[in-house]
Amino acid sequence: MNPTESALLGVVQGLTEFFPVSSSGHLALFQELFGGREGGELLFEVAVHVATLVAIVFFYRQRIAALVRGFFARERDSIEYVGKLALATLPSVIVGLTAKDWIESQFSNPALVGGALLATGCIVMTTRWTASGAESGGIVPSWKAAFLIGLAQSFAILPGISRSGSTVAMALALGLTPRAAAEFSFLLGIIAISGAAVLILPDLSNAEPEQILNLGLGSATALASGLFALWLFVRMLDRQLFHHWAWYCWAVGAASLAWTSL
Repeated sequence: MNPTESALLGVVQGLTEFFPVSSSGHLALFQELFGGREGGELLFEVAVHVATLVAIVFFYRQRIAALVRGFFARERDSIEYVGKLALATLPSVIVGLTAKDWIESQFSNPALVGGALLATGCIVMTTRWTASGAESGGIVPSWKAAFLIGLAQSFAILPGISRSGSTVAMALALGLTPRAAAEFSFLLGIIAISGAAVLILPDLSNAEPEQILNLGLGSATALASGLFALWLFVRMLDRQLFHHWAWYCWAVGAASLAWTSL
C-alpha cells in the first residue's frame, strides 16, 4: 500500500463509517481493487477506525462530558447509561476474542462482503417503517434493549455488515427516537473501536516506518472526512432519509458479487 492509496482508503473509511454502508466492507473491496489484502492491513483498518472515533468524541463531546461528570458524581441516570453501554459491548468482545483470525480472513473474500452488503440493505430498509413510529419513543434504551443492540453490533464485525446500520435499525425497532438511537450507537462505537485498538497495540510497536507513514495519512484523511460525514448523517436522520442508503448497499453488494463471478 502506497501513501496515495492510504490517503484514499482513509477518505473511504471516514465517509462510510457513519453511513449505514459498512466502512469495513468498503475497505475490503477497495483493497481488492488495489491488488489484494497484504499483511498488516488489519492494523491500518483499526487505525483509521480510531481516527473516526476521534470524530465521534468531538461531535458528542458535551454528552460525553456530562456522562463522565454524572458517573463520578454517582448520578443514577449516568451510571445506568454507562452500564448499558458496557452491557451492549459484551457480545462484540466475545466474538472479537474468539473469532479474530477467522474474521480477518474474511476481508479477502469479496463474495462474502457483497452478500453481507445485500443483507445490510435489508436491515437499513426496515427503518423506513420504524423511524417514523419511533419519533415519540424513548430516549434511553432499557437494559434488554441495550443488550439486543449489542447483539446487532456483534454481527457487524463481519465486513459488509454495517455497525451503524445494524445498531440504529435495532434501536429504532425497539422504540428509541432517531437521535437517541444514533447517540447510543455512536457512543457504543467508542467502546468497540477502543477495544479493537487495544488488541492491535502489539502490532503497532512492530510496524515499519513506511507503514507508520501510511497509518498517519490514512488516519488524517479519515478524521477530516469523518467529521463531514457525521454532520451529514445527523442532517439525514432529522429528515428521515436513513433508509435510502439501502439502495446503495444493494447496488454495491450486487456489483461486488457480479465482479467476483467474472
